[in-house]
Amino acid sequence: MPNLTNSKNIYTLAIESSCDDTSAAVLCNDKVLSNIVAGQKVHEEYGGVVPELASRAHQQNIVPVVEMAIKKAGITKENLNCIAFTQGPGLMGSLLVGGSFAKSLSLGLGIPLVAINHMKAHILAHFIDEEGYEKPSFPFIALTISGGHTQIVKVSSFFEMEIIGETTDDAVGEAFDKSAKILGLPYPGGPLIDKYAQLGNPKAFVFTKPKVSGLDFSFSGLKTQILYFIQKKLAENEHFITENLNDICASIQHTIIEILMDKLKLAVSETGITQITIGGGVSANSGIRNTLKEAESKYGWKTYIPKFEYTTDNAAMIGIVGYYNFLEENFSTADVVSKARIEF
Repeated sequence: MPNLTNSKNIYTLAIESSCDDTSAAVLCNDKVLSNIVAGQKVHEEYGGVVPELASRAHQQNIVPVVEMAIKKAGITKENLNCIAFTQGPGLMGSLLVGGSFAKSLSLGLGIPLVAINHMKAHILAHFIDEEGYEKPSFPFIALTISGGHTQIVKVSSFFEMEIIGETTDDAVGEAFDKSAKILGLPYPGGPLIDKYAQLGNPKAFVFTKPKVSGLDFSFSGLKTQILYFIQKKLAENEHFITENLNDICASIQHTIIEILMDKLKLAVSETGITQITIGGGVSANSGIRNTLKEAESKYGWKTYIPKFEYTTDNAAMIGIVGYYNFLEENFSTADVVSKARIEF
């Protein structure tokens, strides 16, 4: 093990392989030196991620991606102090590729291994040292929104987090992608809804917001409502989608944002915490970002929006959590198990 007290700089190699992006990053303390992401085009023709194809692509990508991250960082693997990797949640086959590689390299180099919860990494990505970006102070409320998760988390410290609201069925990212599929848009459709929404009228069509008590979410009913709405309109006019695409997308996006904001306002009311962060792939959505920035003056909140490259799955966010765990000597052993579902 390296001498923790005398190490001036801590170099962390981070590996992220929870879904269909193979990513490796190198951090010096809390600063990102490299953050390489290899995507997988193969899933586009299937309209969604195919787990078996994803794990095969990770096997092909992981060695060159790690090599590129180390080279771009301007160090050698002998300079590394720690290896952090995504333990879960995610696709099991994909997680196993990253986890197995991380364990092997950790053993080979004789340096500590740190297993990271992917969802906590989305939250703590805000603590990457990035010029022009302010870090939140504790406590704060984190809205984590992605293709697989929708959570409101009370964050009291780097290691103390509590889920105070979450989806009871589908995630917000799935609501975007499934709505896009209903409209005949290619995968991934969420970014396309955002693109067309910027050109449309958000009040053109009204969708009912689901009534869910407390801070929990539900999006399955909204998806069904959108499906029936489109089917009815197409029966009346077969060109309805092409003639109204911008307005449909704007109305869908407006409804989803209102659902998220209603719950955030309730979370602030219940906790008294007015610092709000967002994370996860859906936080790249321009409508959500703009609405949150407006909330600063509208509600007196302080909002933190991450750099675009740290919103989607990436290894830099794994690395920052690895770094803080390294400082606390929260290490994992080689028998740590990857988990598709993991306790938060």
